[in-house]
Amino acid sequence: MTNAVPDRKAANRRLTRSLWLFAAGSFAFGFALVPLYDVLCDVTGYGDRSKLLEAADVIETDIAADRSVTVELVTANAAHGDWEFRPAGGDLKVQPGRLYTATFYAKNLRGQPVTAQAIPSIAPLQATRFFQKTDCFCFTPQHFDASQTRELTVRFIVDPKLPVNIDRVTLAYSMFTTDRSG
Repeated sequence: MTNAVPDRKAANRRLTRSLWLFAAGSFAFGFALVPLYDVLCDVTGYGDRSKLLEAADVIETDIAADRSVTVELVTANAAHGDWEFRPAGGDLKVQPGRLYTATFYAKNLRGQPVTAQAIPSIAPLQATRFFQKTDCFCFTPQHFDASQTRELTVRFIVDPKLPVNIDRVTLAYSMFTTDRSG
């Protein structure tokens, strides 16, 4: 009986030490995610907030007048969303290095005010870092009154350094209703 108590105390100490190590490791892993996220953003071109500050400084340079790239505009609505969301026109033929504006129309089909967020996607993945949005409705949540229709714009430049084997880029947006309303 006397051996059982010290064994239990030793087992409890080992368990407590293991749990503390696990908690410290989890805490350290949380801090390690920040640089990992930054690396992922650098590789994919997504989610890098510093690029938003640089976007306002983008100017037309090195326009590739002898080259054109087709920018396909695509929209999608969430399966449970009450939106009419579409591009205003068809595909755009653009010259890399020149600033362009694309327009989208969004209509809140609900009878109440809502806030929406558009999530962009660019394909092919290799083109992501060469597609620079200077101004976009996707940068901030958009508030819509009941049944309101709105014209939304995105301004962009396709970098002249886009690989020559890429002659078509798809700019797609998905519109989601957020929990915020107002």
